[in-house]
Amino acid sequence: MSNNPDSETVAGSGAILTRIMEAVKMHRSGLIGVAVFGLLCGALYTYTAPAAPPPAKKAMPAPSAQKLPAPSREIPRSMSQVQLSFAPIVKRVAPAVVNVYSRSVVQAPANPFMNDPFFQRFFGLNPQQQKRVQQSLGSGVIVRADGLILTNNHVVQGGQDIVVSLSDKREFKAKVQLADPRTDLAVLKIDTHGERLPVVEFGNSDSLSVGDVVLAIGDPFGVGQTVTMGIVSALARANSDASNYQFFIQTDAAINPGNSGGALVTTDGKLAGINTAILSPSGGNIGIGFAIPANLARRVVEGASQGGVRFPWIGADGQPVTAEIANAMKLGRPQGVLLKTVYPGGPAAQAGLHTGDVIVAIDNGDVDDMQALNYRVATHKAGDSVRAKVLSNGHWREATIRLSLPPESPPRSSTTISGRNPLNGVRVENLSPAVALDLQMNLFAKGVVIRAVGGGFAQQYGFQPGDIVRSINGRPVNDVGALKRMLEGTRHWDLVIDRAGRRLSLTVDG
Repeated sequence: MSNNPDSETVAGSGAILTRIMEAVKMHRSGLIGVAVFGLLCGALYTYTAPAAPPPAKKAMPAPSAQKLPAPSREIPRSMSQVQLSFAPIVKRVAPAVVNVYSRSVVQAPANPFMNDPFFQRFFGLNPQQQKRVQQSLGSGVIVRADGLILTNNHVVQGGQDIVVSLSDKREFKAKVQLADPRTDLAVLKIDTHGERLPVVEFGNSDSLSVGDVVLAIGDPFGVGQTVTMGIVSALARANSDASNYQFFIQTDAAINPGNSGGALVTTDGKLAGINTAILSPSGGNIGIGFAIPANLARRVVEGASQGGVRFPWIGADGQPVTAEIANAMKLGRPQGVLLKTVYPGGPAAQAGLHTGDVIVAIDNGDVDDMQALNYRVATHKAGDSVRAKVLSNGHWREATIRLSLPPESPPRSSTTISGRNPLNGVRVENLSPAVALDLQMNLFAKGVVIRAVGGGFAQQYGFQPGDIVRSINGRPVNDVGALKRMLEGTRHWDLVIDRAGRRLSLTVDG
């Protein structure tokens, strides 16, 4: 045997090549295989037999050099790793992903032109209504073995008949335990007659990083259960409404119509989120999908057993820090939420926060807008304490904020307006931070809000849910009782309505 280790490596590689060629002779039709294995063996020969480099003098690191931490995630380093399969994960998770079918009957005009309020008012038309069946198809995730299922609110909203189909094709009637439009999540329950169903375990969505591999499992287009793979493209995506909790994980895993309510899972089979929407000009998948984080979904599931989910609040409102604000405050870069209003006696005020302070992180999670701040708060319960990183008067500090439920002051009072007046047919309620939170409105709005429009004169005049009645005949409306008194005993009404920050005026003579 030679004492040269390089010659042993070469000899070993030659023996491997000899065995490969003998195998190829037994399968003469595999000419392509000969070429591929030859290339692999040549690479092996070149790589494993390098000339031994001469010892080099150890170089001193540059003064500014820092040792980087070892990466916690690795790319594949061999063909065996590339050939790894997600099949075991899918086999375990897929039975807990279901199909959700919702059916509702709605009233619609026989002639679509008759649906135009202008034609109805101008010509005095009363369009003949006809029944129309409206269907919705989506997915769901079994999160409790006794038949508790998590899906999207928009999949079952208004549904009168909801059917859940399991992966083994069995079908069950489902009841809505909780529907929460603020998060676009709903909790369903089916009667399993004591059978224990497979479930998907909740993961920690806050531990996700951009680039992590995820799997989307659902029932797109109703063709049957499918699995797609992608990566986490971005975190902390939010829509334009700063008063809700719709805070998304973005992924390029294919999410198509019917995937709504399905599972987004990590490679260890844990629930990372609930697939909910795609961004697509054509309606098809273009690689921009969104999922509601599992940490928020867990709170909604907990609320289903408590008669409803009640999110705590921080007692403050703010705006994103722009480049101009960052320069003025010497922040270095735009980051955080600049507090515009702090509710007196609320959690933020009790923690010593003031208007003009900047919150940049909650429990080490960055917050760059009110959606992100709301989300970080909503994943906790009332009574929990969170740590906030705050810039106050040019100094950084950490504030401990004890969260609480928003106050119901003035007390909730709801009534339907009757009589001959412009608001006939609306259901109104006193505005408080708690009601504003339910309606996804400005938490500091005051007055009387329209909760629903049930017909009557109010529908003819175009009033909408969410409208705030500010004044009648020049007198401010502070509560439901005052509103009812102002509507009675007169045949002339000058109304001022606040609709999404816009002031609208209406004059009616009766």
